Amino acid sequence: MTVHAFHPRTTRAAEGLPRRRFTVAEVEAMVAAGIMEEDERVELIGGELVPMSPKGNRHEVVKVAMLRRWYRLAPDDVDLAPETTFRLSEDTYLEPDVVVYSRAAGLKALAGDTALLVVEIADTSFSYDVGRKAKLYAGFGVRELWVIDAVKLTARVFRSPSPEGYRETQDFAASERLVPAVAPVAFALRLDELELA
Repeated sequence: MTVHAFHPRTTRAAEGLPRRRFTVAEVEAMVAAGIMEEDERVELIGGELVPMSPKGNRHEVVKVAMLRRWYRLAPDDVDLAPETTFRLSEDTYLEPDVVVYSRAAGLKALAGDTALLVVEIADTSFSYDVGRKAKLYAGFGVRELWVIDAVKLTARVFRSPSPEGYRETQDFAASERLVPAVAPVAFALRLDELELA
């Protein structure tokens, strides 16, 4: 029997050495040229490609249940973009689970300060999503961020962004009602009422 060593897709061999920064346009060109897979799970943060954690089954179950509910209840003047490439600057894009935005503004005009609500659903990445990633969203002016723990069915809501991070943070249990501050009230929900199949 042959045993193959596991080689991670990232390396620390270049620690301390200069690295080449990428722009969103360059990453999109690499995908178009077939250098990167279109569905490769990476985010671009400050010009560096950062691998994303694989999604667990619980993550997908919660996301599907939430989207099913929101598509049914969304007012006509609002759209949902699940797993969109959320371009925040020339060298940064994130891939949130859901972005709620004004239909009048459109997806092409979507920016940090025009998003009505951003939702990240975490099963293995909760600490990263409420830490580093929340700070990134705040720095780009995202007015409201929900990070949902798919395993515990709890949520942390972030509001009032500043360059240093969010000034308001509140934790919610599954039985407590989450009501968006900027997005329409139709998106309010209790996590324990989601039809998780």
